[in-house]
Amino acid sequence: MNGRHELKHYINAADYTILRTRLRVAAKPDEHAGEDGGYIVRSLYFDNYSDKAVTEKLSGQSKREKFRLRYYNADTSFIRLERKSKSGRLSYKEDAAITPEQCAAILAGDYECLKNPDAPLFMELYTKIRRQNLRPRNIVTYRREAYTYRAGNVRITFDGNIRTSNSVVGFLNPKLTTIPAANAIIMEIKYDGFLPDIIRDILQIGGRNQTEFSKYVAARLV
Repeated sequence: MNGRHELKHYINAADYTILRTRLRVAAKPDEHAGEDGGYIVRSLYFDNYSDKAVTEKLSGQSKREKFRLRYYNADTSFIRLERKSKSGRLSYKEDAAITPEQCAAILAGDYECLKNPDAPLFMELYTKIRRQNLRPRNIVTYRREAYTYRAGNVRITFDGNIRTSNSVVGFLNPKLTTIPAANAIIMEIKYDGFLPDIIRDILQIGGRNQTEFSKYVAARLV
């Protein structure tokens, strides 16, 4: 599993308008985008009663991880279990498909569906549920607009309208009530070994600082 560089920046609405206009000339819009150019992401994050994932992020630990369930555009027929980890400057992601029935069981507190030796990611989460007391803790939803560039395997995303709910049992309910979690637009730049000069030049927005923003942490701090 190869790590990827991941940079995040706070931007404002004017920056977003300028950058998306530039990117549309050089990069390819995400193939799953809707008519408005974006799509909706909904994630359910796991944490323990000591808020391990929040504490690791806020303390700036160089090695950390979090587990989440995720689906897009209210389509619960395609749900992924993901493990996102960071080691030093590189980020890693593993994922596996999970059925709506398995997801519903987890929401109901039945974790035995994860006990599958043939599914390493399931078994890892199951083990940490038992040993670290991980539990579903918070839902985060937001609108994402994404662009890709082949050289460097670059992916640029703009995330906004970030909202949250602690009613984890409603994860599969498209009409779940959520509240604002952050008044921000976050630009994320992900790439493999290098960031091509053309993309670096396009994304120049003087005065915008890199951030360690976490949508999950922001949601937990509401």
